[in-house]
Amino acid sequence: MDPAGFAGPKIVKPLTPEALAAFKAAQDKAGVIYISRIPPGMRPTKVRHIMSQYGEIGRVYLQQEDAKRAYLRKKYTATKKAHYTEGWVEFKDKKVARSIAEMLNAQPIGGKKGTRWRDDVWTMKYLPKFKWNMLTEQVAHEAAVHAARLRVELSQSKAEQHEYLKNVELARVLDKRAERKRQAGKDDKLPEVKKRQPEGEAGERARSKRRKQDRPVATGGDDNLDNVLSSIF
Repeated sequence: MDPAGFAGPKIVKPLTPEALAAFKAAQDKAGVIYISRIPPGMRPTKVRHIMSQYGEIGRVYLQQEDAKRAYLRKKYTATKKAHYTEGWVEFKDKKVARSIAEMLNAQPIGGKKGTRWRDDVWTMKYLPKFKWNMLTEQVAHEAAVHAARLRVELSQSKAEQHEYLKNVELARVLDKRAERKRQAGKDDKLPEVKKRQPEGEAGERARSKRRKQDRPVATGGDDNLDNVLSSIF
């Protein structure tokens, strides 16, 4: 159980057999009232003080609001103190608990004029055959379920994060590969570089050979002379 929501006598010494038998008898005689709504700002000590005016009180437990709701309330409002949503009050006598629940249900809390919760209304119910150990077992079970749900959510979050990082790395590799392909395509389209002409004696021999190949081949002296004269005149 949450220590912040608990208000009542705390047993720290082991019980003798006689004390244990007396404790069981007291538990069988006790009755529990369930309060479905706790006014904002009301704490376990205040609930105990108010209820003790109507009968002998055993233990009081108030359930704090959900952690997400508390975070949003503290973030967007000026109220920073803990709020409680519901509560259980144990009376030493179950007959007194039943009568108090019937008397106070749907009635104003009351108090002195100007009291903070004067106009708030009680919403409570007597729980027949309900014992305090049932409450502790229920709270422990809910806490275990909540912890298991948090573990599952954390595991899912880690798996999603791992998958996201894997996809990011894969996208980076694919982009790098595509960039290499684009770069290779650009290199293939580059114009061919003309071969440099040899210089020196080898270059002169190559140019002389090309000039000889470009000269017309002589077929006859007279024919060549006639061709030259015809081209002149």
